[in-house]
Amino acid sequence: PRGALQLDERGEPVYGPKDAPDIAAIRALGLPFWLAGSYGSSEKLREARELGATGIQVGTAFAFCEESGLAEPLKRAAIAKWVLERNASPERVRTDPQASPTAFPFKVAPLDGTLSDDAIYAARARRCDLGYLRQVVVGADGKLVYRCGGEPIEDFLRKGGTIEETVGRKCLCNALMANADMAQTQIDGYVEPALVTAGDDIVDLPRFFGPDREVLYAKDVVEQLLG
Repeated sequence: PRGALQLDERGEPVYGPKDAPDIAAIRALGLPFWLAGSYGSSEKLREARELGATGIQVGTAFAFCEESGLAEPLKRAAIAKWVLERNASPERVRTDPQASPTAFPFKVAPLDGTLSDDAIYAARARRCDLGYLRQVVVGADGKLVYRCGGEPIEDFLRKGGTIEETVGRKCLCNALMANADMAQTQIDGYVEPALVTAGDDIVDLPRFFGPDREVLYAKDVVEQLLG
């Protein structure tokens, strides 16, 4: 969010009027544009087109299709939780302002056995052995160093970081590899856990599946989006 970070009662960032895109100004540029963020429905596609957008970007619905590269156990667990149980008050995705080492708000789907579980997070030893999200900073000696808020705390502090920048940070590099069924097995046998990310509209997944279905194909999603 623009301006000073404010959190609601769930510890999520509060977005305000400054964060709303000026669609008219974007449209006036005369360039193609797409709208995203809970636009995964035929109604929102129609709305986007009426606003002048070329189309929409859809992530969540396709993430749980059979063609998706999401690890099969994670896919099945998510479908069981948000589709098959058909809970009247399904658990929401949480926008975590601390999870990413980059401090960019990261949407976390609460799933057992993943880093969304505080116990799983606490049991994982901090390490930075992939380094995709490391940041380059100038050290005290004037030399460039790489650091990450998810690495061992003593290493981060030695490189000039602050303890506040390490609170709640998760190793998204290893977690996202685990999401794609390529979890690292460390030398001590520890298998890196996943951290599933999804949009707020994960609660709308049952609409795509329909009654008595446990699998979804990309073709089904496209057909529903096109109405």
